[in-house]
Amino acid sequence: MGKVKIAISIEKEVLSEIDGMVMGKVFPNRSQAIQKAVEEKVERINKNRLAAECSKLDPQFERALAEEGLAGDIEKWPEY
Repeated sequence: MGKVKIAISIEKEVLSEIDGMVMGKVFPNRSQAIQKAVEEKVERINKNRLAAECSKLDPQFERALAEEGLAGDIEKWPEY
């Protein structure tokens, strides 16, 4: 995946913390620190969105839907 250079505005206090992490060798540079933070935030938002959508599902309906085609086929399955 290619990288694109952008300009952002950031609070001085946050930048100071990022610089401290760079000086402490947590990240090699500011760009990578900010890149990692953005990736983690996007991942968290996507997981929360998935969890919210999953919470809307009706477990009984989903189970019935999943088992819908199994009743007729079960006799054809080999016995273990």
